[in-house]
Amino acid sequence: MRKLVFFIGPAGAGKTTLAKALAARRRAAFFDMDTLLRPAAEAIMTLSGLDPNDRDSPVYKTRCRDLGYRITMDAALENVELGIDAIVVGPFTKETEDPAWLAGELARIGASADDVDVRAVFVYLPDMELYRERLRKRASPLDVWKLDNWNEFSRSLALRQIRWDLPPSSIVYFDNSGPFAEEKLAELERLVYGGGPAES
Repeated sequence: MRKLVFFIGPAGAGKTTLAKALAARRRAAFFDMDTLLRPAAEAIMTLSGLDPNDRDSPVYKTRCRDLGYRITMDAALENVELGIDAIVVGPFTKETEDPAWLAGELARIGASADDVDVRAVFVYLPDMELYRERLRKRASPLDVWKLDNWNEFSRSLALRQIRWDLPPSSIVYFDNSGPFAEEKLAELERLVYGGGPAES
């Protein structure tokens, strides 16, 4: 059965690194909202006379956020419709709060959770300071506001319940503390794919 796998979680948790590694291992299509939205977001924010690296202000969220999710999901769903497994990366904050969101997205391609194997992996770190350390190390201009406004930003780092109508076995909470290792990827693959070999 075709798969749609979401990697969800806060900035700095390492969801993109894990998702890319799994996509490479399984030869799945890979869709990172940050990558897909960046050219449009930079253009929109620049034309608005604002910082093109801003990803946290109310203006960004009003003008760019939902556009990013639409671009990302349209591309991912098009691949799923073609029978290609898709791995999607993004925070998916308000989307995971809406029990009907997933069904609405699948309906866009005439599908449902009965004929698409949907998995949601919430990637997290068990310590707030680990998030701060990782954000500092990656030194992205997109993280400047987060680090400068840590008390406010850190409220977004809590574990969130994924409210989509999925079996409990389809929702994974993955502790990504510690270095990336083959053993970690193998465990993640088992949780998402059930441990079977990749199809050739």
